[in-house]
Amino acid sequence: MADKRDYYEILGVSKTASDDEIKSAYRKQAKKYHPDLNPGDKEAEARFKEVNEAYEVLSDSDKRSKYDQFGHAAFDPSAGGFGGGGYGFSGSGFTGSFTGFDDILNSMFGGGFGGGGRTSRANAPMQGDDLRYQLTITFEEAAFGCKKEITYRHDEKCPTCGGSGAKPGTQTKTCPHCNGSGQVRVQQSGLLGMMTSVRTCDVCGGTGKVIESPCDQCRGKGRVSNSLKVSVNIPAGIDDGQTIRLGGKGDAGYNGGPAGDLLVTVRVKNHKQFIREGYNLYLNLNIPVTKAVLGGDVKVPTLDGEVKYTIPEGTQSGTTFRLRDQGIQKLQQQGKGDLYVNVTVEIPKHLTDEQRSLFEQLAESMGEGGSVTRKKKGKKKIF
Repeated sequence: MADKRDYYEILGVSKTASDDEIKSAYRKQAKKYHPDLNPGDKEAEARFKEVNEAYEVLSDSDKRSKYDQFGHAAFDPSAGGFGGGGYGFSGSGFTGSFTGFDDILNSMFGGGFGGGGRTSRANAPMQGDDLRYQLTITFEEAAFGCKKEITYRHDEKCPTCGGSGAKPGTQTKTCPHCNGSGQVRVQQSGLLGMMTSVRTCDVCGGTGKVIESPCDQCRGKGRVSNSLKVSVNIPAGIDDGQTIRLGGKGDAGYNGGPAGDLLVTVRVKNHKQFIREGYNLYLNLNIPVTKAVLGGDVKVPTLDGEVKYTIPEGTQSGTTFRLRDQGIQKLQQQGKGDLYVNVTVEIPKHLTDEQRSLFEQLAESMGEGGSVTRKKKGKKKIF
């Protein structure tokens, strides 16, 4: 118990904090470290459990009182505390029950720890697990929207036994060990008196039912793994990394509970010409030096095809022009982003004698000083 942090410190509140202050601090910390927001982060998972453990004690006035008096020792199984599944004290003027880590999650987030919302109450209807799928689409498909068919595996209700786990023609029986509750109470004495520990029934595994003749197809699980093909509507304007939730397309629920969801994360391929930032597009466009000097019309590529744009005379290399409403369709909104065209003036590297002569005349007329060097047949001629 020496390694455990102080519960008040975990929630970031003082020892005189009110119930509302504790609840507010708990919600803030729980959301911060929730596994759905930190997938694969073991440190966040550990902090999340720590936060819920602290709240379970400090949100209950009786448990909080015990903690204030005895610290973590009040809940140490070796010292007569609750540990494991639940607790109660007799002879000390206190009785109570520990609802369990998953029950806290269920009350706050609508589900248990992890993706699917399963709770420790295994004999109650529980939502199935959420599944994740990564879908790669082209830049244009993301810009204009599309429909994609995907195939994935999920757990579904066994068609042979209807999800009961029992062989057709047979029935499940109430567990004689826990009388169908899925939990058993174990009493033992400790320093603080008699302790009642509530644990999952090891005979039925918490389901409250015993299957004497398991289904041959699912082997008593009530669920089988199968391939499922679904159609996914990709909305116009979706961006790389965004996720589409398909309700009820995850794993089948438990004990008649609803199915989980399918979370489709979209990955968008890069485009050869355009760079996307939000709903705006960025494009580099090369123009000839004559067009930059004299101005004129150029063809600018867009996602809808080429459009004509008039370059003003005297345009400098590096100038950016804005074409309104030529960007990406805003997701589930009206209007589009803009297209920003960055101009690079191309300087010709190889000139004919006539072209060179014209440039020389231009330089002379503009009063540019200095000499011009011409390469011709391996000799240099100075003008």
